Amino acid sequence: MRVRDFVVKYGFIIITVGLLAYFMLTLPSFRNPASIMSMLKFASVTAILGLGLTFSMVVGGMDLSIGSTAGLAVQLAAMTMVFYNQVGGMAIAAVLAGGLVVGLANALLIVVLKVPDMLATLGMMFVIQGAKLIPVNGQSISAGMVMSDGTQAPGRFTPDFLAIDRTRVPLGFVDVPLPVIIMLVLAFASWFFLARTKWGRMMYAIGSNPDAARIAGIRVGFYKGLAYVLSAVFASIGGMILVSRIGQGDVSAGASSLLEAVAVALVGTSVLGIGKPNAWGTVLGAVLIAILVTGLTMNGFPYYFQDTAKGSVLILALIFSYTISRKKTRFVPAV
Repeated sequence: MRVRDFVVKYGFIIITVGLLAYFMLTLPSFRNPASIMSMLKFASVTAILGLGLTFSMVVGGMDLSIGSTAGLAVQLAAMTMVFYNQVGGMAIAAVLAGGLVVGLANALLIVVLKVPDMLATLGMMFVIQGAKLIPVNGQSISAGMVMSDGTQAPGRFTPDFLAIDRTRVPLGFVDVPLPVIIMLVLAFASWFFLARTKWGRMMYAIGSNPDAARIAGIRVGFYKGLAYVLSAVFASIGGMILVSRIGQGDVSAGASSLLEAVAVALVGTSVLGIGKPNAWGTVLGAVLIAILVTGLTMNGFPYYFQDTAKGSVLILALIFSYTISRKKTRFVPAV
């Protein structure tokens, strides 16, 4: 194997392991298993949103509504428990139903009405951003707040719902946060679906050449629609974890999630020199950025330096994917 091929295939794994080793050597607190678990927990929401985005990228598009969908999940969960005094299970059902509706709406725009992927999801992003503020008059939702009719909200965030983010599962010598387990389960399910099933292979074929896929008899519309439904549902799951973490219906929740999800999904294309969207690459991208951000924070770097670091990682990933590897097949989001 030539040096360039080795760098293309293993470069990002080497960078990730190298960063982790460096911070573990220079920061004693980084060697604590609990710190590693906290870092993975920090990465879980971004990774789950990135996994959702990966589905849309596989079929040659990009779901720009994914951050707003996560924010909608935050509002739906908060409204269900605080405004309507329902249990956590009902909040989870509302969150998943909301994601399903958004995914179906995106599929309708893209598949039936033939609106270009990015334009359809960009429009949906703005619709959701405005719509989620209307019932609450632009206010964040918290227990005991005064509602628009002047009465006090009757409910609160229930312990069973807050437990989503706070539960830790003992595994050997370490307690693994539940969000990390959810992230790994969804990553495995996504990998298996995309890499080991006929449906996943059909999606990759569509992303490679939709016209050739259509001629081959593949139901392009069905698989593209399915990709956007999965993307929205994954975004809702990420939003559900986020609201269980912050404990309030923050109207700004999810605002920065889109760019972070795009970054980790694009970084994931360069993992193992694959050059295409893939589940484990997306998760590794989220972990790499979490390691970088956590290490910089522990070293005393100001918070505004983090975006520069994230951007540098993304540019490096794009160099790996599109300059060094020079793949014949490009997975470029459709415009």
